Amino acid sequence: MNHTIETILAHRSIRKFTDQSIAAETLTTLIDCARAASSSSNIQCVSILRIVDSNKRELLAEYAGGQAYVSSAAEFLIFCADFNRHQQIKPDAKLGFAEQTLIGAVDSALMAQNCLLAAESLGLGGVYIGGLRNNPDKVCELLNLPENVFPMFGMCLGYPDQDPTLKPRLPADIVLHTDGYQELDQNKLADYDATMRDYYDVRTGGKLEQSWSDQISNILSKEARPFMLSSLNKQGFAKK
Repeated sequence: MNHTIETILAHRSIRKFTDQSIAAETLTTLIDCARAASSSSNIQCVSILRIVDSNKRELLAEYAGGQAYVSSAAEFLIFCADFNRHQQIKPDAKLGFAEQTLIGAVDSALMAQNCLLAAESLGLGGVYIGGLRNNPDKVCELLNLPENVFPMFGMCLGYPDQDPTLKPRLPADIVLHTDGYQELDQNKLADYDATMRDYYDVRTGGKLEQSWSDQISNILSKEARPFMLSSLNKQGFAKK
């Protein structure tokens, strides 16, 4: 095992940060690592917005569902799918396809994960902020995002002021399929559910008794941002 693998396997979401700022050269390195990520057909359809204005940070924290660390983290980045610059290169570009929406989401995730792993390797911590999609129209208006640019998610970065335990993931023998899709093994799922109950019990000091299956059932019993298609369409995405 090497340092890269150790960093990956030690990943934890950090939501509490010290007051220490991130040096400019370190931030430059993180952005360079993000830029080095794979890109579908070298389209490079991602823009990163660095938010330093405190008022905008406060509003974004509110839009994300009251996640205070959006305003308190040393850095807050927003990863956007961006075909606006492509349209400037080719004004009659054929845009708005669902495939381009997928490419934008995938490329954004690849760049962000590069950035976060690089940050963690340097002793920083971070957390993804998908909550920006609670109010995508407000985010677009606040940041003056033009058509063909959409905010996929944010990322808080800073020096950790907490040391959370690792959250157990689904075991490999559930996630990995060979030569075709395999049905879910209920016994293995039951084992994982027991592991997650123990995890939440310890993490919350006995205040939460919940399995992974319980969590999924709760999440999927509600609508998943039913306004999302309309917001994507408004910015020029997933129209066809």
